[in-house]
Amino acid sequence: MALFALSRQAQVLVERFLASDLPAGAISHLNYAQKVAQLPMVLSLMIVTVTLPVVARAMAEGDLDGARRRVERDLVWASGVVLAGAAYVLACGPQLIEVLFQRGAFDAAATEATASVMRVYALGLLGHTLVGTLARPFFSAARPTWYPMVAMACGLAVTAAAGAALVGPWGAPGLAAANAAGIAVAALLMLRGLRARVLAVDIRRVLATLARTACAAAAAAMAAWSLADRLDSPVAALVAAAVLVPSVLVAASAALRVPEALSLVAEARRRLRHVRSVP
Repeated sequence: MALFALSRQAQVLVERFLASDLPAGAISHLNYAQKVAQLPMVLSLMIVTVTLPVVARAMAEGDLDGARRRVERDLVWASGVVLAGAAYVLACGPQLIEVLFQRGAFDAAATEATASVMRVYALGLLGHTLVGTLARPFFSAARPTWYPMVAMACGLAVTAAAGAALVGPWGAPGLAAANAAGIAVAALLMLRGLRARVLAVDIRRVLATLARTACAAAAAAMAAWSLADRLDSPVAALVAAAVLVPSVLVAASAALRVPEALSLVAEARRRLRHVRSVP
């Protein structure tokens, strides 16, 4: 478990090492962009942190089917939260960085550079959330397993190789893209390994649901991006996007027949009918 965490955090070490030859300010842009972009991932992992005892108890009692269902639901719900956050970051990244940091030596050029890196980091948020979610059932098993560490080491190797290739032509955004590629490889390896070694999750169903949710998030990002570009005030853009992104995401997910979105809409309608029926 410690080596898995170490290999995951080593992505930052690899990125900063490769960025050390870039022009002054590049590492700062990476640091600011990464810290802000990680906030949606932190929110999404709160879900699986709360449900971890449920998974661990089910596995300890031999209820593998119950643990499987809980893990599949966790994957979908956590991914939905992080995709909403990623859509928000993609839609109004410059406005977000401007409101948070643009003052003093942090000028408009620094805002533009940081926002461009942050938008690329956002593409890897789903992979980071999947890795964090999938690690929990691995480490809830009765026997210790090296598989998560091996999968993360493979992802780290991809990050290092892609970063070395992309840092020259693309600079800091290239390193962010390498991060996204590496964590995606690790997530796919862990998802496959979970089915083979721990729980018989329905990989096809999970991936199909995630793909539909990702399409809905892309639609939400494009809608909010278009709106944010039309607003002169960065604060107004952030507020408008905060309303538009979840609205479009839920509507598009329901249109694409994502089961969790349909249940969310059904529950909202039920509660609305209940409120209307109260004298």
